[in-house]
Parts: sequence; structure tokens; C-alpha cells
Amino acid sequence: MAEPDIKKGLAGVYADTTEISKVNPDTNSLLYRGYPVQELAATQPFEAVAYLLWHGDLPTETQLAEFRTNERELRALPENVKTVMDALPLTAHPMDIVRTAVSIVGANDPNAEDASDDLAKAFNLFAVLPAIVSYEQRRRRGEQLVEPRDDLDYAANFLWMAFGEEADPVVVEAFNQSMVLYAEHSFNASTFTARVVTSTLADLYSAVTAAIGALKGNLHGGANEAVMEVFQEVGEASKADAWMQTALDEKRKIMGFGHRVYKNGDSRVPTMRAALERLAEHYDAPETLAMYTALEQAMADRKPIKPNLDFPSGPAYALIGFDVPIFTPLFVAARVTGWTAHIIEQRANNALIRPLSEYTGPAERHVEGVSAADLPEDTSTITEEA
Repeated sequence: MAEPDIKKGLAGVYADTTEISKVNPDTNSLLYRGYPVQELAATQPFEAVAYLLWHGDLPTETQLAEFRTNERELRALPENVKTVMDALPLTAHPMDIVRTAVSIVGANDPNAEDASDDLAKAFNLFAVLPAIVSYEQRRRRGEQLVEPRDDLDYAANFLWMAFGEEADPVVVEAFNQSMVLYAEHSFNASTFTARVVTSTLADLYSAVTAAIGALKGNLHGGANEAVMEVFQEVGEASKADAWMQTALDEKRKIMGFGHRVYKNGDSRVPTMRAALERLAEHYDAPETLAMYTALEQAMADRKPIKPNLDFPSGPAYALIGFDVPIFTPLFVAARVTGWTAHIIEQRANNALIRPLSEYTGPAERHVEGVSAADLPEDTSTITEEA
């Protein structure tokens, strides 16, 4: 019998087709439904990008206006979600709180099991997650809930609920761009998790909750938090070169650098780097940009590994005022659009995702003293693996 071809980490394996996104190898651009993400980030509000991911095309002015009206009606944090969040310890990671809050939102939905209603569920999560994430930051600071406003767009309202004051347009634009850039990325770990759960015919909220769990790890969404830990460990830009050499000598993984898909640099980075530059100027924080540049150069001097999106987004979120543990929940609020687009796509042409594994444990063996005569005879006919 031929040895199986093990693809560790499923590297290079095509598990399915998708119409939602891809990286164009000719231009190295991430495409959402065919649109380069850098063009979307430069021109579109996050609401329009969510619409694109769910419906396949950018909205008309009328469709976007209706979309925004409906989203603003669903922004408020449900009372029982707030009650559960308040009951959870402040020592828990915010991702644990967000994961639990999403479960409560799902439990509130009387149509949770109705797959035909998945787009409405996706829209509901999209609208309420800013309240969940914002309140988690505020309660950790000992601050009260800030109610949403219906006169602000998605990004501006998100910042309003997080900080209790209107953000400068420079900040709103940078934050909106980060959400667009984080919205979708093909069959990444959390999206594939959502599709696996959906393939079992579980409900959308279960799939999203599982995806949140996958996103928490430092090799995925948690990397933006880890980037700031690097900034804090290095201390100042003048120490970046020596720090990088030591880290590489110790064979440490440098968070914020490299990507499984991109071979010539993450196409999302230039847009987010430009946003970071504008924020650094707005907040008079040249030291943040200096640290970014020094670490990027220190890596380039040693290895042909370029930054990924997490590298500029981490310091950008820090400048805006978000606490580091909130960075990955911000990723959740953005990526829920991509996750739910994939959940809907998976369900439309579903096949249970059930890969094989090569067993490398002990050969068959038996409990001492037990014979075949002691066991009931199996007379069933197995027709399908459970």
C-alpha cells in the first residue's frame, strides 16, 4: 500500500471553490469579489464592503442608504448580553468575552436554526459586534456603556461607543480602512473553521463562535496583539536592530512578519502603513513610526520577510486608543463579514468536511483475558461513517 501524501497544515490543498476572495498572483492583490482590497479601502465605507461580500456587488447609493438605515436600528447592546458580560471576570481575555457574547446573541434569536435566514443573522452580528467590543474595553476600564448614535456611520459610531467622543475624520478614515482590510481573506484558519462547522449543518452562530476561537491564536488574529508586545519589548527604535538579531539567533517567530499566502509582501500593508503614518502625524507620535520602520528594516537586512497586515494595524490601533487585548476583537468585528459570507456559500453547496489522517499509534492489541467469545457479535452493516 502506497504511503499517504501528508499535507501538514493542509498546505497546498484545495478544499473547495469560492467566489468571495482570492489573491491574484499576477498583481499580488487580495481581491474581494474581484475588487482589489486597496481600491476598496481607499474609496468605500465598511458598510459597502460588507454588502459586497454578502451580495457579490457594491451597493448602489439607494442600496447603501437602506443598508445603513437597517444597520443603525440593530446597534444597541442587548440587555442580557450586557448582563452576561458584566458577570464574567475581568481577568478573562476579551476574545473569551466576545465569543460568549456572540453565543448569547445566537441564543436570543428564535430563528437560529433556520438556515434560510442566515443573511439576517450575519447582518445582526455585523451591527451589534461594535457594541460588544466597545463595551468590553470600557468595562475593563471601569467605564459605563456608551449608547450608539444613529447619526454616525459604522466606523465613526464604533469609535464613539469605544471612547465616548466623536473621533477626528483622520482617525475615522484610518479605522474604516483597517476594517475593510481585515474583512476577508479566503480559506484562512478561522474561515475554514467556520466552513467546517457549517458543513455539519450547525447554525451560523455556532460557526462564528468556533471561528472566534480559531482567531484568538497568536498565529492568526492574535498576531496584532503580539506585535505591540514586540514594540514594548524592544522599547525604542534605536534598539530594534540588536533586538532583531538576538530574536533571530534564538529562532524566535517575529510576529507581524511573513504570510502563508503572500510571497512578495502582503498587498494590504501599504494602505495600512499609510494610515499609520497619518495617525502618527495626527497624534504627534513619531516614535511609533520610527519603531515600525526600524523593525521593518532590521528584518529586511537579515531575511527577505516582509510585514503582514498585523504589523501596521497593531500600532495604529494603539494610537487610536484601543487597549492591546481589544485588538483581536476588532478583527472579529471586521472578519465577521467574511466568515458569514463563507458560511452562506458553504451551505449553498454543502459537503461534510471530513479529512483523513494517517494513524501512527500502536498496532492492534487486546485487553488481557478478553476473547472474541466474550463479546457480542456485530451483525450490523456499516453504510456510512458517522
